[in-house]
Amino acid sequence: MTLPILLDIEASGFGRGSYPIEVGLARADASSCAFLVQPLTEWVHWDPKAELLHGLSRARIEREGYPVRQIARWLNDELGEAGIAYSDSWGYDNTWLSLLFHHAGMLPNFRLETLRKLLSEAQVECWTTTKEEVILAHDIRRHRAGDDAHLLQLTYLRTLELTGQSTGN
Repeated sequence: MTLPILLDIEASGFGRGSYPIEVGLARADASSCAFLVQPLTEWVHWDPKAELLHGLSRARIEREGYPVRQIARWLNDELGEAGIAYSDSWGYDNTWLSLLFHHAGMLPNFRLETLRKLLSEAQVECWTTTKEEVILAHDIRRHRAGDDAHLLQLTYLRTLELTGQSTGN
C-alpha cells in the first residue's frame, strides 16, 4: 500500500517573524522522522504560548537543531523522488518551508500541497472525530512534527477504511 507523504512543521509562533523549529515527515512506507531546526541569528521571534504547545525551548533547538541548509538538503533527498508531500496546515507550513529554503539558498525539488486535495467529502465529514479516536488509540504526543505527520497519515488511512475507499493498490 502506497501512502501519501505527510509533512508537518512546528514553529516559534504563528505571527509575523515566526520560523520553523522542527520538520517532520510520515513517509510512504509508514515510517516517520523529524529534525529540529537550528534557528538563525536573525530569527528572534519566540512565542511562549507556542512553546507550551510543542514543549521545545529555544535553548534546546539551538543546542540540538540541525543547520537550515542541512534540513533543506534532507527534505530534497527525502521528497525529491516522490515529488509531493501533503500538509493539513498548508498556509503556515508552506510559508515556513519557503523561509527555510530561502535561508538555505536552495529551491525545493518537491511541492507541498494541502491534505484536503486527497480527501473525499466523506473523509472530510469524519476527519475530526476519527483524528481524536486515532490520538487515543495510538497514544500520540501532539504538536511534535514527526508525531503529528504520523497522526495525519493514520487518520487518512482510518478515514479511507470508514468510508469504504481504498488507496488504489
